[in-house]
Amino acid sequence: MRELIRRIDSATPPGRDRAVDALRAFAILGVVLGHWLVTALVADGGTLRGDSPLRHLPELTPASWLFQTLAVFFLVGGQVGAAGHRSARARGTTYGRWLGARLTRLFRPVAAVLAVWAVVTGALVVAGATAGTVHTLVKLVLSPLWFLLVFAALTAATPLVARLHPLWPLAVVLSVDLARFALGGPGWLGWINVAAGWLVPYCLGAAWSRGRLSGRGTGWALLAGGAAATAGLVLWAGYPASMVGVPGARISNLNPPTLAAVAFGLAQCGAALLLLGPLRRVLRRPAVWAAVALVNLSAMTIFLWHQTAMMAVTGLALAAGADLPGVHTVPDGFGWALARLAWLPVFAVTLLGCWAVFRRFEQGRSRGGSTVVRERRPAPVPVARRAESTP
Repeated sequence: MRELIRRIDSATPPGRDRAVDALRAFAILGVVLGHWLVTALVADGGTLRGDSPLRHLPELTPASWLFQTLAVFFLVGGQVGAAGHRSARARGTTYGRWLGARLTRLFRPVAAVLAVWAVVTGALVVAGATAGTVHTLVKLVLSPLWFLLVFAALTAATPLVARLHPLWPLAVVLSVDLARFALGGPGWLGWINVAAGWLVPYCLGAAWSRGRLSGRGTGWALLAGGAAATAGLVLWAGYPASMVGVPGARISNLNPPTLAAVAFGLAQCGAALLLLGPLRRVLRRPAVWAAVALVNLSAMTIFLWHQTAMMAVTGLALAAGADLPGVHTVPDGFGWALARLAWLPVFAVTLLGCWAVFRRFEQGRSRGGSTVVRERRPAPVPVARRAESTP
């Protein structure tokens, strides 16, 4: 382990901003923990259905403020995408080759998930699983993929939106919400915000890559302004306090994104910018940086398989005939929440097993079949440099 830490630290370019990688890792792990904490599979009469403790315990709503970290992911994506495109142009790389390389890294591990779950779905149907169970499980696997499609679209549009001011997509989100909620417009208008809403932090990231967000004043303005706007929208405009969807709720802040979710995202982006300095100091420690680099190296594998890990634990508990709180019981009490916290290490170990099997699809293969990173430089560079290219 000490040798691995030394290699990662020595292979990292001196000018690399390690804090960017830390923010990306934070965003991915936030999504994973959020899903594990607020997603429940309930055994109900031979069928598995989805539920959420937020529906039964509104007191847990602040958890959604901590673990809904997608805005930070798009902020970092915009920063890395815009900087990467400029660097590619300077090297003479065509737009097609640049985009193809990024999308390949993004969707190669997705193909593995889809292939495995095509087989699993067929096996469930043959085994006699109910249509409700199959729908619930497949939805849990596929629903997180929507944001990858949005991210891919924004990545493809990077040359067009890299210099777009974030106020423009923010104005679109405001207009859409006014049309939907104040003027009684059709609900389908909200899907415009799937692109416009996440374009706001993506454009902020692009501005960051150009040095436009330097200074702590910008971070404080985004944090204070976004938090105040979010609070006002929740307290006086009827937006839900939860920043994730709650089963049965009339309005979801996330599906599609609302003005409240975008304002909350701006506050998160401000907090992220304020954390850059402390993160850079902490990440000078080789062990801390090694952990961040390794998470980035497998970020897509972690994201794509975390729901499968949770479902695997649930399935084993059901197969064993055990009635285990926090796994497949109704999340209607604080006892369930405490039990779920105790199950998180089990989910993590199961996810580690998925990572061991499927990480090769994210990291690539050598001609001899061993897992490697396709980089221009020889080892030991791969771990540190490959993390840089993770979307």
